[in-house]
Amino acid sequence: MTKELLNVRTVLFDLDGTLADTAPDLADALNTVREQNCFSPMSYDVIRPIVSHGSNALIYLGFELSPGDEGFDAIRDQLLDTYLENIANKTRLFPGMEQVLDTLEAKGLNWGVVTNKPSWLTEPLLRQLGLKQRAACIVSGDTTTKRKPDPEPMLFACQLAGSRGCECLYVGDAERDIVAGRRAGMRTLAALFGYISEHEHPDQWGADGMIDQPQDILTWLGRAVA
Repeated sequence: MTKELLNVRTVLFDLDGTLADTAPDLADALNTVREQNCFSPMSYDVIRPIVSHGSNALIYLGFELSPGDEGFDAIRDQLLDTYLENIANKTRLFPGMEQVLDTLEAKGLNWGVVTNKPSWLTEPLLRQLGLKQRAACIVSGDTTTKRKPDPEPMLFACQLAGSRGCECLYVGDAERDIVAGRRAGMRTLAALFGYISEHEHPDQWGADGMIDQPQDILTWLGRAVA
């Protein structure tokens, strides 16, 4: 495995549940909107596994509303406005991730973000985390015409980072991440520390590996960053 990984030049990350622990702020936003609409708060443990699936999934969880349902758009606006105003109150990089980024940079590898989160949320968050200027590429859910699991955003990230798909490693905590990475010709890692529910089966996603903590990325890369 180590020999095959020697050509990795770029490590790409999903954002929510992989690079950063955004669930606390998203859970607070959802519960704030629930309270504004006369609902009681939901348990953080119930909300956390849903975060990687985006705002529509959170709205369905909190209000049982789907796109096209009466009231959905108003709730969505409330949720996203509330989240934007509090986007980095509690959000932090996952423990050990800062060291991973530092090591990648020190060894001459670059890194970037490919997320389905819209750019008007992605960029303020990365700026507040001090990562916007460090990333070789930032591809959000509205950067390209298609989103993950389509490979289009992955391939665009390759162009921005100056690497081919076969020179990239993609790390994510959802099946769509692994599917998109594989379709783009990348190696993939499933981040088990992310927002994965007990009903999901990451061992069946087809990833090249599964990791329990960010530092495992460096272990898995082996001599590629040695």
